[in-house]
Amino acid sequence: MGSGRLLDQIIQYFQTNSGQYWQYVGQHIFLTVVTLVISMVIALPLGYIGSRIKPVARFCVMFAQVLRIIPSLALLFLLIPFIGTGIVPALIALIVLALPPLLINTILGFNEVSPLYKEVGTALGMNRQQLRRQIEVPLALPYILNGIKLALVEIIASATLATYIGAGGLGTLIFTGLGLYDMSYVVIGAASVAILSLFAMISFDFLIRKVQMHDRTNYSI
Repeated sequence: MGSGRLLDQIIQYFQTNSGQYWQYVGQHIFLTVVTLVISMVIALPLGYIGSRIKPVARFCVMFAQVLRIIPSLALLFLLIPFIGTGIVPALIALIVLALPPLLINTILGFNEVSPLYKEVGTALGMNRQQLRRQIEVPLALPYILNGIKLALVEIIASATLATYIGAGGLGTLIFTGLGLYDMSYVVIGAASVAILSLFAMISFDFLIRKVQMHDRTNYSI
């Protein structure tokens, strides 16, 4: 297929199926956001506890390593006999993928906070809650945001597999194209996923730089 014909087919698709396309984008973003929120609710408190209690940290790291070796596609199919198809098994599989970077970076972030800052805060009369809110969390935030960025990119890319079990999303275009031997569908789906991933990376990189600049300005000793 020539590049000119492929481009014509892509243009034609958007002219005739733009509503369907944005429906797939909305499904993909919804699945991504819900997965990320649930993963953060699980991983961030557990990571903070792990940074303070070493056995919990070792368990979290081991748990994250185990999760990383589980193929998401295999997990999807293993879940089908128990909870069927649709968004729930897709969410579970994606959460499994998102937890490792969130857990590890949260533990790392809080462990990297220098005790000197805590000593200064204690000398100024801060209690434990104030130390956590005003010193520990702001200084650990760049690491936490990096974990969120890695998890988000992983979710966006892997959510294409949700199509296999009827959860929708941009993977529908990719697998429809593969089934019909129509590269225009594959290109549209793959390019859209790549653009979403790139936008997430650039946005979080910008946010991390802003937080780091704020930390250097406010926490320089």
